[in-house]
Amino acid sequence: MKIYVFCDMEGISGISGSDYVNTGGRCYQIGCRYMTWDINACVRGCFNGGAKTVVVRDGHGSGNNVLWDELDPRVEMVQGHGGDRRMPGLEQCDALILLGYHAMAGTPGALLDHTYSSESIQNMWMNGRLVGEFGIDAGIAADLHMPVIMTSGDDKLCAEAKDWIPQIVTAQVKAGIACQGARLLPKEAAHRLIEEKAAEAVKLAGKIRPLKVKRPVTIRTEVVERRSIPNGFARPDVKIIDGRTFETTAETVEKAFMR
Repeated sequence: MKIYVFCDMEGISGISGSDYVNTGGRCYQIGCRYMTWDINACVRGCFNGGAKTVVVRDGHGSGNNVLWDELDPRVEMVQGHGGDRRMPGLEQCDALILLGYHAMAGTPGALLDHTYSSESIQNMWMNGRLVGEFGIDAGIAADLHMPVIMTSGDDKLCAEAKDWIPQIVTAQVKAGIACQGARLLPKEAAHRLIEEKAAEAVKLAGKIRPLKVKRPVTIRTEVVERRSIPNGFARPDVKIIDGRTFETTAETVEKAFMR
């Protein structure tokens, strides 16, 4: 079995605020190390669970956060810009893990809640349902009839994931207190939990179904400021709803999302 691990940063164990995830933050280099550690714990679990290949995508910001020279040597790493693909190479794998994720924008008490951009996006909907990064990325996997078998992050993210995919395996490595605060598991306990849950997820992969998404897919985006909406004259594929809201419709989640 080939497992694809798409890794964000906000839900990584040990991370409790923006200083760890923004490149100019005073704790950013520490955050990169913590991210690498969580990936290694997940990779160990995947192989313990029976995976033959593990591909990891650095999915935070520019995609250049993971400490490549400290990675498990069995990992195939995808870093940098993904071109026109959210998860390059996903189609070559059998199941997806969304590691280090965070709750959608506006989730009360969630650590670093946002949906793709806290600066420009207020809310997103997929086929009329309020959605965050977990739901969109699970939908992209569903484009390929692929299940999301595991996720990790705070308690609010884990609850959100269960709401979308009840059978998913979750690793709650912290409890959100506020946007910039969390109660963290000890390092060893967090890494052990991720490793155990990854192994469990791989073993259960055949019993977890892909997310059900009605197609064609419509994604609605509400931006923070009026100037952020696309030009409706230059982009006939975009439907302008109002001064801060627009929609795109496509045959797959990825095409509707990447717009």
